[in-house]
Amino acid sequence: MYKNGRITRAEYRKRKQRKKIKWTTILITSIVIAVVCIINIFLWNHDNQKLDKINDDIDTDKIVNESQSDTAENINPPENKSDDYWNYIKMDMMSVNFDELKKKNNDTVGFIKVNGTNVNYPIVQTTDNSYYLKHAFDKSQNSAGWVFADYRNDMVNFDKNTVIYGHSRSNQTVFGSLKKVLNKSWYGNKDNHVIKLSTPTENTLWQIVSIYTIKPESYYITTKFSDKQFKEFIKTIKNRSEIDFSGTLNENDKILTLSTCEDVAGTTRLVIHAKLIKSDKR
Repeated sequence: MYKNGRITRAEYRKRKQRKKIKWTTILITSIVIAVVCIINIFLWNHDNQKLDKINDDIDTDKIVNESQSDTAENINPPENKSDDYWNYIKMDMMSVNFDELKKKNNDTVGFIKVNGTNVNYPIVQTTDNSYYLKHAFDKSQNSAGWVFADYRNDMVNFDKNTVIYGHSRSNQTVFGSLKKVLNKSWYGNKDNHVIKLSTPTENTLWQIVSIYTIKPESYYITTKFSDKQFKEFIKTIKNRSEIDFSGTLNENDKILTLSTCEDVAGTTRLVIHAKLIKSDKR
């Protein structure tokens, strides 16, 4: 290998060849990673553009109407007259033309609007919680997915906990704009603390009572409870809230839960809980 303490020419050539192979491998790997990233960015933007077109085709201005209702029922009113509940029940109810939506997608079971965000979407539901993670409202393949109800939920007679999911897209489509609820500019405006949800059989208002971020768990997406379990559930979600809401909870309430990713890696969930405060049967 060495001659007179010096590296031989043959060994020098071997080392040079190994170094060349090493740097060639690094270069090729870097190029492959760059190409994959470019392709993923292209596909991401392409899916976002497709979703924007689908949203435009829904034309909410024609199918959604908001107005007062003389026939609506106040649900589980609190004794405390200073509770914000009494202001929220005065808000307009949302009614939706589901005949038109079902022509576009017969999986449509509702429509949801969250004040102060871009959430203004039809809700779909199928036999699992996987399909609409990768399919848009028109059922085309799309990484943005759509807003969908948990397959276990009864969207006609709301369960004790109705769970709605959606991806958190960086362009603020689907549930991407829900991150606004963590900003003081959003939660400082009490008019934002109401969710409007309409189904083919019922128009409803929901008062937000809890917002927090958490590592993925299953307790908050439980849909059915024993009386004891539900009391523990509402106690837990109220205590976990990162924002102090005035609304109280008791065992007679029905809960609406919105769940989305809070970070790009999908390791943290943003969770919003609201209670049913007003209902108008259709």
